[in-house]
Amino acid sequence: MNAQSNKSGHLMILSRRNHLKTLLAAAGGASLSGLRPLETLALTTSALTTSVPPPDHERRIQWWREAKFGMFIHWGLYSILGREAWAMGDEDIPLEEYEKLGRQFQPRPNVARTWARLARQSGMRYMVMTTKHHEGFCLFNSKLTSYCAPQLGAGRDLVQEYVEAARAEHLRVGFYYSLMDWHHPDWRLAKTDLAARKRFVDYTHGQLRELMTNYGKIDILWYDMPVPLDAQGWQSAEMNDMVLRLQPDILVNNRNQLPGDFSTPEQSTAAAKNDWESCMTINDSWAYLAGDNNWKSAQQLVQNLVECARDGGNYLLDIGPRADGSVPEPAISRLQAMGGWLRRNGEAVYGTQRCRFPHGNIGVYTRRKNTLYTIVYFWPGSSMTVGGVRCKVKSARFLASGHPVQFEQRGSQLIFGPLPEKPPDEPVTVIAAECDAEPVQDALSSKADPEA
Repeated sequence: MNAQSNKSGHLMILSRRNHLKTLLAAAGGASLSGLRPLETLALTTSALTTSVPPPDHERRIQWWREAKFGMFIHWGLYSILGREAWAMGDEDIPLEEYEKLGRQFQPRPNVARTWARLARQSGMRYMVMTTKHHEGFCLFNSKLTSYCAPQLGAGRDLVQEYVEAARAEHLRVGFYYSLMDWHHPDWRLAKTDLAARKRFVDYTHGQLRELMTNYGKIDILWYDMPVPLDAQGWQSAEMNDMVLRLQPDILVNNRNQLPGDFSTPEQSTAAAKNDWESCMTINDSWAYLAGDNNWKSAQQLVQNLVECARDGGNYLLDIGPRADGSVPEPAISRLQAMGGWLRRNGEAVYGTQRCRFPHGNIGVYTRRKNTLYTIVYFWPGSSMTVGGVRCKVKSARFLASGHPVQFEQRGSQLIFGPLPEKPPDEPVTVIAAECDAEPVQDALSSKADPEA
């Protein structure tokens, strides 16, 4: 997969959307190397975010706004190869060769229970798993294709196992579904051949109907990669109508080229104006990549989470299990560290509202009603100053321990201190300040802020 460096110095996989706009279109021949640049696919941010969300959005979205943190799981035949989820397309592996992996894919029984327990221990509140990625292989039992786990090597419905595991840990259940399908013969022709388009769109709608019908209550449908059609070609309005009719409480994202309930920035914590969720990798890869040891630190992962929470977003953190379902140990240890931190400091994340306190040189801020949480990335030593505080602070405490923090206010400055010379919590420390009104920052640096 194409890559670039992000601001934290990690090699960053280019987003599906940018990869799409740069490389992909409807395939015209038998080889994936014949893909042409997109001509009509409208994936611009404005097209996806300026329209209204589906009906009854405010009722359906409430739990998700409270949850803040979820687990993303990329798992499929590509996990056998250990060369990322795009291996089939990037390496142009012939279909007849790639199909053989279907009989080799024999994961351990009920590995999803391990994932769900890990998600719960890590402080996550929901899960989203790939039911079908771009390779076209289905982890669920589909009557529309034999290219699925129950009819090949696994011999069982892996989506059913996942659903049961998530529910056992009291986690919300999400399904990822790739609209692009390299295995289906009509996908390559759907852009220009109307008969092929009808067959492929009917197949896609049919599979979504199966997923919405056969597994009980589903909380999230996470579309991806609407290549090669536009919203009209996919019949996206009818698609969402069907999904919401079958699952009245579900949330849908914006990757079928309609606005959806939330937008989906990738590998970035850049906020959107409406409901949004950042999906990010724990190293540099979505699926299992044997040589990728560029693991983000627990501190960086916590920073990503709180930056999403600060701006009213969610954080969907990806793991890429091996083919047998086991999770690499470096991912486990980092997630467990996040879970420990959230058990002490979750009040600064769960149920927080968008915080109008954007400027900090050694950390960031989140907010729950009139409580301002100062999340200190780089411990300053004996004192710390917060600028632009126009409200009155009534009390302050270390969130993890509850111990009071001394402070004084000088004009618009809130000065915490004396503080311990070393940070009292790891990987970051949180100070909760109770204010007499909603904390809104008005510092010198605020003068450069764009108008809302």
